[in-house]
Amino acid sequence: MAYELPIPRQGIHTRPFWEGAKEGKLMLPRCIDCNTVHWYPRHICPNCHSINLEWIEGSGEGRIHTFAVQHLVFGPWSEHAPYVTAYIDLLEGDRMLTVLRGVDPEKPETIEIGAKVRVEFEQANDDTFIPYWRVVGE
Repeated sequence: MAYELPIPRQGIHTRPFWEGAKEGKLMLPRCIDCNTVHWYPRHICPNCHSINLEWIEGSGEGRIHTFAVQHLVFGPWSEHAPYVTAYIDLLEGDRMLTVLRGVDPEKPETIEIGAKVRVEFEQANDDTFIPYWRVVGE
């Protein structure tokens, strides 16, 4: 089945992320000076403003910080509604917005804040694998 959702543009500052995603790895930027892992990728550390950054392989694990069920959706995502979006607290310390898999949007009472999740990647085209997060058992 062809991937029909929007595909993010790749830039030079996000290349390590997308290359890692092709290999099923969650690559994250980290400041060498203050050791802060941050998401989303940028050219400067949001904590200490250093430009001394590196990429590390993340664990691919986290916990649900909060979530919302998307019912009223426009554009290419409208055919997929309802679906669940969530902020994931990464094991490495920052937070990532995602579409959450492995949950029933019709039964939000079954989704638990703090539930353990793991990243998975879906191939969108030859060069792009999109990260999603899925609830996993403890």
